[in-house]
Amino acid sequence: MSVAFAGNSATTGSREAGPLRVMIVDDSVVIRGLISRWVGAEHDMEVAASLRTGLEAVNQIERINPDVAVLDIEMPELDGISALPKLLAKKRDLIIIMASTLTRRNAEISFKALSLGAADYIPKPESTREVSAADIFHHDLIEKIRHLGARLRRRPAVASPPLAPASPAPAQRSPAARPAAPAPTLYPQSASGITTRPFSSQAPKVLLIGSSTGGPQALMALVTELGPVIDRVPVLITQHMPPTFTTILAEHLARSSRRPAAEAVDGEPVKPGRIYLAPGGKHMRVARSGVDTVIALDDGPAVNFCKPAVDPLFTSAIDIWHGAILSVILTGMGSDGMRGGKDIVAAGGNVIAQDEASSVVWGMPGAAANAGICAAILPLNQIGAKVNRLFAGDRT
Repeated sequence: MSVAFAGNSATTGSREAGPLRVMIVDDSVVIRGLISRWVGAEHDMEVAASLRTGLEAVNQIERINPDVAVLDIEMPELDGISALPKLLAKKRDLIIIMASTLTRRNAEISFKALSLGAADYIPKPESTREVSAADIFHHDLIEKIRHLGARLRRRPAVASPPLAPASPAPAQRSPAARPAAPAPTLYPQSASGITTRPFSSQAPKVLLIGSSTGGPQALMALVTELGPVIDRVPVLITQHMPPTFTTILAEHLARSSRRPAAEAVDGEPVKPGRIYLAPGGKHMRVARSGVDTVIALDDGPAVNFCKPAVDPLFTSAIDIWHGAILSVILTGMGSDGMRGGKDIVAAGGNVIAQDEASSVVWGMPGAAANAGICAAILPLNQIGAKVNRLFAGDRT
């Protein structure tokens, strides 16, 4: 699968200054009104147009010249998945965020949209009368527009390689419960220029992965290279994603890796040879049950505005594997995974972060990198090979 920011037209039309111009395309007048008010209230974005169908968007894209489009899936005349390639053909750097309700069909279409060049997706609440659901939709949509728009305007020194297909959790320990991560040893700099630390000498016994915005594409690219690791150790993944979407993602990961992959089930044993994906709407931890390590799902409050969140998985794993942990933090907004990554490093484990150039949003991996906890900061297309070498005994 590929990320957005690609197309057939040479026309870009993006602006280097001023508010982000947002085009809202949805046949629901209620949704258009809500999003228009939310966007209009932000100092760094403005409503460029509010349209009812994909056909209107395609016909008017050159005149409107938006930076970001919020594109509904189900619309009359021309639906979102049909409008998507037509919009990118006319404006190759357009950021497109697909919006859909939480049905299996719409989840499948959203994944297809990512492969066709959409930057991200967002689930719409079934009813805007549900205040909590509307609040989450509001927060997530504005953050996605802001962070994806920032990438559009950034001019990285190195071009991104193509991608193939804040409150702690209640069960987390207080900062005093674990030793603070030691200051990073001066060590060769990564390509990003950030100082990294040496890899621990402990052999890893588990692979943990955390991701968010841009994560589905990154995960599917990464697991295609991890067959030897999956056969030897458990692989546990937390991707910020709602219910139904995680069901579809697990199916895609199984096909990409050619290994068993499924949403984790509370109480099931954690064993090598499988990929365990945190189900949407639940935090995934690991725990002891007699001599076995088992999945422990948690329906507690959101952590770092996310549910599932990466930090609960990372922190809980230390009680099971101590320092024999390799964790990978992939593209995503926010800083989820950084706190748990610090705990892993303090216990003697290792953290690898995806680099900025290959990340859709360098929030989560950037937070880990800037915290000085990473042993490597790598492009996505180099992470798989590095992980394989580490599990094969390489410690450099």
